[in-house]
Amino acid sequence: MSENTNARQCKGNVWKGTAAGLVGGLVASWTMNQFQAAWTKATEGFEKPHGAQSMQPSEGENAEQGSEENKKNQDDATVKAARAISEGLFGHELKESEKEIAGAAVHYAFGTATGGLYGAVAEFAPVVTVGAGLPFGATFWLVADETAVPLLGLSKPPTEYPVSTHVYAFASHLVYGLTAELVRRSIRKAL
Repeated sequence: MSENTNARQCKGNVWKGTAAGLVGGLVASWTMNQFQAAWTKATEGFEKPHGAQSMQPSEGENAEQGSEENKKNQDDATVKAARAISEGLFGHELKESEKEIAGAAVHYAFGTATGGLYGAVAEFAPVVTVGAGLPFGATFWLVADETAVPLLGLSKPPTEYPVSTHVYAFASHLVYGLTAELVRRSIRKAL
């Protein structure tokens, strides 16, 4: 079979898939934030999770709480990434008042881009959509939260967090994956 025949048999459209995935990733990022806020509210009074992608500060409150270095260590992974981008690309040190919005921008940009990649891959390997996006969410958690984020120095190693933190982050990414797939699928059908 020639390459032209293979190309004609493939019905995927990478641009439409990417567009649908970008929308799915954006909506999923928002939904994940809402889930995390609800989880945090529901578990108030219990040990609070401090997952690598959570919108909560990392552990590390000690006697040096007021020091600048300690404040940087307490930033969550998205703020640490935003700080690295801001300082590395723009030579700008984030002010305390800029951290929340910068961290949210990183969270949404990463979630949206990941959704776009997922949408593009789904066009040519529909098997990635099996399980309504839950395997995608689980994989995203494993690759991003459990591997890349610690390796990049944006969080402590996974072994330094309690199991409850991993459950929180895993559940958050399942919500992300499910939402990304349901939105991607709906948008893709409309295109």
